[in-house]
Amino acid sequence: MRRFPARPPAAPLPASLVAWQTGLSLAAATDAPTLAHTKVTIGKRVEVMLAPTDTVRYRLAPGKPPAPGSMGGLLGVTVRRAGTYRVALGTGAWIDLVRARTSLTSVAHEHGPACSGIRKIVDFKLRPGRYVLQISGSKEAATPVLVTALP
Repeated sequence: MRRFPARPPAAPLPASLVAWQTGLSLAAATDAPTLAHTKVTIGKRVEVMLAPTDTVRYRLAPGKPPAPGSMGGLLGVTVRRAGTYRVALGTGAWIDLVRARTSLTSVAHEHGPACSGIRKIVDFKLRPGRYVLQISGSKEAATPVLVTALP
């Protein structure tokens, strides 16, 4: 029997990511008609079941072309207050945040806290309105997603 060193205890998550710990499952949309049924609630984590990327009709071509055989999907996000919003993913997928046929530029990005299960974090400055979160290029069939407002 081979022994491995014990994993260090996970550090507490920052307040903006506490909701990462629990959530419901949701199938990602693959086109505009199904997008109406796949809304993410700000501050609530969801486990998103992805579809083969070649079956997803993205609003805009992903900013990074997805590899053949990868997974992806679309999620609707409604913002009620202007501010900086954080998108956290549990896989190494590419994300684009789209509004009115325009892909938004992120204002910050980083890795998640050690041992948290968060693979990447991307921040955006947003105005009130509806957005489409595009996920592409995932090697995994599902990913946790959390969209949260920063203070």
